[in-house]
Amino acid sequence: MLAALRRGPGLLAAAGRRCSGARLPAGRPKAQGRRGAAWGAESLRGRSGPSPGGVLAALAAFSLFSKNAEEEKETKEEESAGTEDTIIFLLKKAKLSIMKGELEEAERILHQAVRLSHQSDNKKAIIYTYDLMANLAFLRGQLDSAEKLFKAAMSFLLAGDMKQDDNAIIEMSLKLASIYAAQNQHKLALAGYEFCILTLDEKIAKYKDLPEDVLPEERANTHLLLGLCLDSYGRYLLANEQLPRAQRMYERALQISKEVQGDTHPQTVVLMNDLATVLDAQGLYEEAYTHGKRAAELAEQTEHPEEHMVLNNLAGILMHKEDFLQAKQVYKKALNQAVLKGDTASTQHIQEELAELARRRKHSN
Repeated sequence: MLAALRRGPGLLAAAGRRCSGARLPAGRPKAQGRRGAAWGAESLRGRSGPSPGGVLAALAAFSLFSKNAEEEKETKEEESAGTEDTIIFLLKKAKLSIMKGELEEAERILHQAVRLSHQSDNKKAIIYTYDLMANLAFLRGQLDSAEKLFKAAMSFLLAGDMKQDDNAIIEMSLKLASIYAAQNQHKLALAGYEFCILTLDEKIAKYKDLPEDVLPEERANTHLLLGLCLDSYGRYLLANEQLPRAQRMYERALQISKEVQGDTHPQTVVLMNDLATVLDAQGLYEEAYTHGKRAAELAEQTEHPEEHMVLNNLAGILMHKEDFLQAKQVYKKALNQAVLKGDTASTQHIQEELAELARRRKHSN
């Protein structure tokens, strides 16, 4: 079997998550700032001689009339193993191309992998490759293609008697909901998010009837998946100005991240920052400042890669509180970090926020 698939079906979508570090942002009101995503071999060319699979195929044809049944069985198993090794090699190579930003090359390699998977009738490889192709299309903004590929992968999984509450199905359902959100298909997006959250809530409730030492890894993964769903749904609600509901989603997601991953985990810091953002958008500035300040402290302690944007959001809250002097100091700190990190987009955004701060200070005098 494919080595990566031996660990269970949940890895099918998890692998996609690792490859799709970028999210499909639903958009935010201008004053709220930005945030980054948090919740992710050598070429066969130039090798001398035919591939192992080709050698086996040639040998099988050459000696077709001289083999007994047992020998034929052994040869088929060797052929299958050789093809599977090639598929694994192609998948690793595709993921490396994605990491290097060579997305067209990754797509070309994945088409080779899916063709081999179908030819060898390796259903697990087909599912894994479709999922990776869907995530790649998702990354490239090819949402219609991503939707079709995710649905194809889910069909294979469900046809194999996988239950609808399996984490692999829910992860793909969440990605479909994110696609519908980006396409402004709000009914489908809402149905998708609510299916994921309700299904996981029911699944977690069943764990309570089991001893605590039963399925510990699955429990943790299921809780984290619920946190991911709540986070994604919260961003969707925030973008659509359903602020009280968004706040509830972020509060739940933050609590899960704290319990499972700890207060200093990068995802916990991001969620704390997001909760501050949605509180700020509702005019709840003191609560927003409490969460934003704590997020900034943790970001500094842990050297969080998005510290400059956490500081930017904290400065925005201070500006809304009309603490203009402190807001300017925090904006300057955020700007210096953004410049040092070479984050051009964030640098421009923070400069725009500083200009807005100057306008507000002028009008307040």
